[in-house]
Amino acid sequence: MIRGRLEPGGQVRGIRVAGGRIVGIGPPVEPPAASLTGEATCIVSQAFFDLQVNGFAGVDFNRPGLSGEELLRASRALWAHGVAQFLPTVITASLNAMAQTLATIRRAREDAPVLARAVPGIHLEGPFLCPQDGARGAHPRAHVRDPDWETFCRLQEAAGGHIRLVTLAPERPGALDLIERLRAAGVVVAIGHTDATEADIDAAVQAGAQLSSHLGNGAHAVLPRHRNYIQKQLATDGLLASIIVDGHHLAEYFVKNVVRCKGPERVILITDAMAAAGAPPGMYRLGEVLAEAQPDGVVRLPGTPYLAGSALTMDRAVANVRRFAGVTLAQALAMAAEHPRRLWPESPGGLTPGAPADIVLLRDGERLEVVETIVAGETVYRAAQR
Repeated sequence: MIRGRLEPGGQVRGIRVAGGRIVGIGPPVEPPAASLTGEATCIVSQAFFDLQVNGFAGVDFNRPGLSGEELLRASRALWAHGVAQFLPTVITASLNAMAQTLATIRRAREDAPVLARAVPGIHLEGPFLCPQDGARGAHPRAHVRDPDWETFCRLQEAAGGHIRLVTLAPERPGALDLIERLRAAGVVVAIGHTDATEADIDAAVQAGAQLSSHLGNGAHAVLPRHRNYIQKQLATDGLLASIIVDGHHLAEYFVKNVVRCKGPERVILITDAMAAAGAPPGMYRLGEVLAEAQPDGVVRLPGTPYLAGSALTMDRAVANVRRFAGVTLAQALAMAAEHPRRLWPESPGGLTPGAPADIVLLRDGERLEVVETIVAGETVYRAAQR
């Protein structure tokens, strides 16, 4: 039985687990059973799900020669920050290199059941993006290309059918056709790294796009004051917004604006983490490019103002959005756990009977601390005793 409070200040509850799933929620066993885990002071939440992870703990998911053991090592490091599932994000490179990376992730999932659980799919961010500086971000210009179904099918075959999210620029020729085909195939489509017009965004939503990837980033440094693709996506009710809340990618007041405009229920926290996350400052690779993680947590392409992923962890993102936007802890936790899972309604979740027992226990004090992470009913991370 897992013990804790489902909301700050709420009653202590006991979550009963069997066969990797929640089978009941009620008063905790008294006196505590030997199998009891958690503390009466802990907050209990559904474990986090990060839609955009380029790497973690020194591991670059886009490195040629990525091994299954490296992916497993990164997964274990993510558990320490409350992340039970994540989508490894494969960014723009040559099609051969992208296919190789996708195939490596596929094989790693096949070889390690724990990875099959931790990695429910792959996020393809590129190569169907805007080629312009700023909007392109850290993606190599040489490999950016127009969207087409045949190219996607080649990459999806390499991935073993595990690509579940695609970020693309809807203004590119062929984009609307690809969006419709992707949605028919059950793949979620996000708008990102774009120079889309208002009409392009409306057409993309009509075709089936559901999400804005890292809204406010992957954008030109200078835009028209009022009529621009950031404002348009903010105002488009058909788009959820994923945001990187590290204090570097977005100003605190921009985060507040996104949450107020979209409503807390339509915001998803992502980290866009790269290999520097969960690792010391220094030079790291993000696919073909070299990025510098500075002591203040900013990751940039050396000698440029362009950000290249982040060193953010999801537990810190939850704490930050709570502080920046003035949301409740329950709302912030939902942005990191419940809301991303809504994109795939066939995947049950939540703290309800029948749902997978993917749970994080948190201590809410001067900082938000992950006490324990439980995946399919099994403790995969427990903080050292204080």
